[in-house]
Amino acid sequence: MSPLSSQPGRHLLDGTARVFLAGLLLPLTGIITAAFLTRRLGADGYGLLVLSTTLFGWIELSINSFFSRATIKFVGEAQDWHPVGATVIRLHLLAGVGGGLLLGLLSFPLAWLLHEPLLAPYLALYALHIPISSLSQGHQNILIGMGSFRQKAASNAGRWLARLFLILFFVEMGLSVPGAILGSLGAAVVELAITRRYINPPFLGHIAVPTRPFYDLGLLLGLSSLLFLIFSSMGLMMLKTLGGTIQQVGIYGAAQNLSILPVLFGTSLSPLLLSTVSRLLSEGKTRQAKDIGQGAMRIVMGLFPFGALIAGAAPEIVTWVFGQSFEAAAPILAILIVGAVAFVMVSVAAVIATASGVPQFTLYLSVPLVFFAAIGNYVLIPPFGASGAAVATALCQAIGAVASVCIVYRLWSIVPPIGTLWRSMVISVLAYTLTVIWPTTGLLLLIKLAFIGVVILLAYLALREFSAYEIAQARSFLPWRVLPETQHQKM
Repeated sequence: MSPLSSQPGRHLLDGTARVFLAGLLLPLTGIITAAFLTRRLGADGYGLLVLSTTLFGWIELSINSFFSRATIKFVGEAQDWHPVGATVIRLHLLAGVGGGLLLGLLSFPLAWLLHEPLLAPYLALYALHIPISSLSQGHQNILIGMGSFRQKAASNAGRWLARLFLILFFVEMGLSVPGAILGSLGAAVVELAITRRYINPPFLGHIAVPTRPFYDLGLLLGLSSLLFLIFSSMGLMMLKTLGGTIQQVGIYGAAQNLSILPVLFGTSLSPLLLSTVSRLLSEGKTRQAKDIGQGAMRIVMGLFPFGALIAGAAPEIVTWVFGQSFEAAAPILAILIVGAVAFVMVSVAAVIATASGVPQFTLYLSVPLVFFAAIGNYVLIPPFGASGAAVATALCQAIGAVASVCIVYRLWSIVPPIGTLWRSMVISVLAYTLTVIWPTTGLLLLIKLAFIGVVILLAYLALREFSAYEIAQARSFLPWRVLPETQHQKM
């Protein structure tokens, strides 16, 4: 039996699939939004939006990183989530207000530092966004800790759909970059409203549980997550500070936005994996937790052919989404997508380290990666520009993936299955080759990507990656099919 076919494993797979499918609305609606914005704002305006969004994201994601894994772990281990949940929401409110004030105060100094005066009002507007996003993330983390993965998926879906329509509406009204920011803020309000339909912890009141565990675990995880965030956006920021133009920043940002799929899958899997593994460990089911951890590593290895698919189709994807003016983003996307797939392994390792009670391992990994990325970008950006930033980022992501496997082996003595590794390599070559030798344009590109995606799954099937039990379990997720064992019981 596959470890991911157990009841906790099925719940994890079902939740991950739902959250990922809901999260797919981000790149799907994001592609529409990006295509609209690049044409309406131009490379300069889109570059300013990317730059302001990156700076806002540092604070927003830092707050969530400080609390998210601690919240999921403590809620998952609690008999009654209400006291922990109320404490989490009040801490998120305080942190969100503080983060908004910080960004507002730093808006003009950051605009001066980056030599972009128009950046200041955009950052000031984003400052209003932070408290709403912080509260929304707090509610979602509680839902994940409770195991309410479907509700988490519903709130994500609501946000990304609202973001698309609100951004298009405000920008179409002539509000330009501020309109895009207001649309994003409105989407966060929608997401918060949806989550409060499922859980409704009070915003105000006394702190019901000791906060020291949140601070101890949150400080360590928040610092490491902040370093990972700095690492992920370092290429874009150093490209600008080392003499890159705002047009180059816009092109790099466009490629970075299209490489979001592996990141999205990692953010869908890791919090749900943490909730599942933490609950199993608290129940003393260590062997089952390790099996699910190894299954998660196996899933990551299986993503590489899909990265190869996007890399091979990068010129067609970029041209179709952004237009000919962003054609230079294609080789950057081809590089970034491979590194992004490898970096999902880092998320899995961070979860295992946190659930095992040794979250300091994430700090040991994040500090060297930031150091290596800074050196790599400093060396490669001046001669190679945006492509140099992409190469430096991807190389460091690969280093992080290898180090993550070593960390997991040291903690739990498990590694990704060797069979999955060689199958993934073979199928990656097949997917890339098929994509390159089959040129398409327009809507035919979607048919091509879908077809080769099915070929990848069939290739895994032909190479016996999936056991008969796993195939039966996968079929059981379909509403019109049941397991043979269940049929036998009914007879």
